[in-house]
Amino acid sequence: MMLRSILALAFLACAQPVIALCGGDSLLDRLSNADRYYLEDISANAPYGRGLIWTATRGDQQITLIGTMHIYDPRLEPIRAQVADDVARADLVLLEMTETEEAQLQAELGTNPARMFLTDGPTLIDLLDEQTWAMVAEAASARQIPPFMAAKFRPWYLAVTLAVPPCAMPDMVAGRRGLDHMILDDANTAGVPTQALEPWDTLFDIMEVGTLQEQIDMMRLGLLSPEINAEVFVAMLDGYFAGEVAQVWELSRLSLQYVPDMDVALAEEMFAMTEQGLLIDRNYNWIPVIENAAAQHDRMVVAVGAAHLPGEDGVLRLLEHEGWTITTR
Repeated sequence: MMLRSILALAFLACAQPVIALCGGDSLLDRLSNADRYYLEDISANAPYGRGLIWTATRGDQQITLIGTMHIYDPRLEPIRAQVADDVARADLVLLEMTETEEAQLQAELGTNPARMFLTDGPTLIDLLDEQTWAMVAEAASARQIPPFMAAKFRPWYLAVTLAVPPCAMPDMVAGRRGLDHMILDDANTAGVPTQALEPWDTLFDIMEVGTLQEQIDMMRLGLLSPEINAEVFVAMLDGYFAGEVAQVWELSRLSLQYVPDMDVALAEEMFAMTEQGLLIDRNYNWIPVIENAAAQHDRMVVAVGAAHLPGEDGVLRLLEHEGWTITTR
């Protein structure tokens, strides 16, 4: 589920004709009163927990920070319009990836399939128990992935793939992209330079950590029933567009209780490891990059997955520690 939150703050979204299929009940309707109070407390008390667009100022310098979704939803268009002038007037736009890193990533996938696939030895059919494989096969089929092919995916890659709900697949196939790419396109149109915050293989290095069994344990966290999967997706989308970014991340933690036959202690441990690698460590690594860029540019835009912004270890708090004053739009 953590992987779901990254792709979903990664976000999984839908074009207009698909929204009805991705709509429906929300996981929030299933939560206990205690869980609801917990989420409300998170929203009220997490540093910078509410909001998608922020301004950081230090002297004459200014950074516009945008919490993005990496996959398309038509409701992103007003957010894009709201930051269009900031992008056009920037000296530099910083993103998780630019076209350069995407090209490097695609080249690696084309020349080294072992990064994604089990190219020798047993497949997931042999490595998983019968019940877990049945859930994987069902989930893969729902996404138009033949189970025999899914069986050859490395567990971490399968987890990322299954994080995309079936209703969102048509947009991905059609090439509709998220807010990051909208901002990248607008920067290119305006002739504004862009730069990546990290090397192209950062996420590979994070996801490939651990033994094959540990990756399988991590993958299990995403094996929700189709019904719960859809409800989580609806809740996360609604939360994102309401600006409840900190709450969305914590909702992904609460959804662990709906993973069938999951050891709660193991799930919490896996969640903490993923949070550390995918969010916290990267946030800290980005700050020197932002500071180095700020030494050369007075007006910048930083557009990153929304989950990176809030919290004590979020980008906004870390910039505050560097002397930036943070305000919301």
